[in-house]
Amino acid sequence: MDSQQLISDRDIEMLLNDVINLYGYDFTEYSKASLRRRIQRLFSIDKFPAFAEFRYRIKNDPEYFSRFVEEITVNVTEMFRDPSFYQALREEVLPVLATHPFIRIWHAGCSTGEEVYSMAILLHEANLLHKSLLYATDINPTVLEKLRSGIFPLSQMKQYSENYILSGGKDEFSRYYTAKYDRAKFDENLSKGMIVSTHNLVSDRSFNAFQLIVCRNVLIYFDKGLKDKALSLFDESLEKLGFLALGSKENIKFSPIAHKYRQLPDRQKIWRKIE
Repeated sequence: MDSQQLISDRDIEMLLNDVINLYGYDFTEYSKASLRRRIQRLFSIDKFPAFAEFRYRIKNDPEYFSRFVEEITVNVTEMFRDPSFYQALREEVLPVLATHPFIRIWHAGCSTGEEVYSMAILLHEANLLHKSLLYATDINPTVLEKLRSGIFPLSQMKQYSENYILSGGKDEFSRYYTAKYDRAKFDENLSKGMIVSTHNLVSDRSFNAFQLIVCRNVLIYFDKGLKDKALSLFDESLEKLGFLALGSKENIKFSPIAHKYRQLPDRQKIWRKIE
């Protein structure tokens, strides 16, 4: 098979079954169109002469399997992404969280962690960081290493600074990092309360009770069954009157948990658990 040729549905099905059996990663309920596009892209970029060789490499080379996971999971994120969302967190969610003696927040599918650092900055500015734990999880261990380092490209700081100001930030954004060459290293005080771990939304269970769960722009890549499963997991993991925050194109409206939640009035994708 030429790498430019389309991979069949049967090929993808066999590959995904291999991945489940050998590595325990279940991508079978991911959006088919998105998954096909990403597998096809990797197959073509790495110039495999035939699908059988591509499949053999994934089955027998754990290092290449890590590359496979990194390529087919989506790792696009930025600091203070959608500033109005962070403004809503500042003004409507953090004042409620402040009433708790201890705050537990879960960032599910956090990728390289820019949004986790954004949350740490919000908590710092609200004088809540000292009593907060931020659980940062993703299926992909490679992206979590980037989160642990707290180092991001300096070229992105201008955009992040603009997002920060639009979200209601009052300080100089540059106070939170040290620039060196082409990198920005964020203040280690921001990451003291971060617990970083791999977690698979398909197969892993709830691991704590939270007052806020943030999972943005992950569910859009899931089929409905998997989306409902992930939302039920969040529901099990969220305390009553806790908050669930999703991405701008995500919704719980037609899910089994919808009746237990009420969306915040400003139409941000933030819901409060009322039952």
